[in-house]
Amino acid sequence: MPLKQLDQLVRIFWTFLRISPLTFGGGYAMLPAIQREVVVTNQWMSDDEMAELMTISGAAPGGVGVNVSALVGYHLAGVRGAVAAVIGITLPTFFIVLLLSIVYAFLQSYPKMQAIMEGIHAAVVGLIAAAAYKMAKSSIIDKITLFAAASTVAILLFIPVSPIVMILFGLILGLLAVYLKERWGMKDPLAPKERKTVSKSITTEYYYFADGI
Repeated sequence: MPLKQLDQLVRIFWTFLRISPLTFGGGYAMLPAIQREVVVTNQWMSDDEMAELMTISGAAPGGVGVNVSALVGYHLAGVRGAVAAVIGITLPTFFIVLLLSIVYAFLQSYPKMQAIMEGIHAAVVGLIAAAAYKMAKSSIIDKITLFAAASTVAILLFIPVSPIVMILFGLILGLLAVYLKERWGMKDPLAPKERKTVSKSITTEYYYFADGI
């Protein structure tokens, strides 16, 4: 393997290895940290590209944190990059969850431990809301996408519908909207936009706590 490719794989592995142990709380809680590392710190992708990968990751089976990592790694270095990213994101979490499970088994009946878990649950809600807000900024681009997002949330909250049905609903609505806009000569919402480069260093306060990959 050429030294340049090996160096890239090591960078991918190390990036996701650093994110994983500092981001307890599920894939959605990891998204802000992953987005900042990939888009801002390393500048491997644009915001639009990252938003597309997050959308695909959320629709695919499995944990969204692992899915995003695999897609980013594959985008950068093919299958080897995907493997390096997935190992990096899962390895620390595996050992941490194993250790916490052992500790929790002995302390779960203590009031302070129960209070800690309640606080973590509340924090997870805020982290997921922050991730949803970041995705909405790049995904809701017109009235059609706003309608799709709002109607999806309303339906899932009040009607027992499978998420698969809602994903298919969004797929059909998106294709129909683009087709009608092209036919009517309206602005193409998928046209490439001018990229903006943001220079900002990452610090530990950008990593978050919640409940697993």
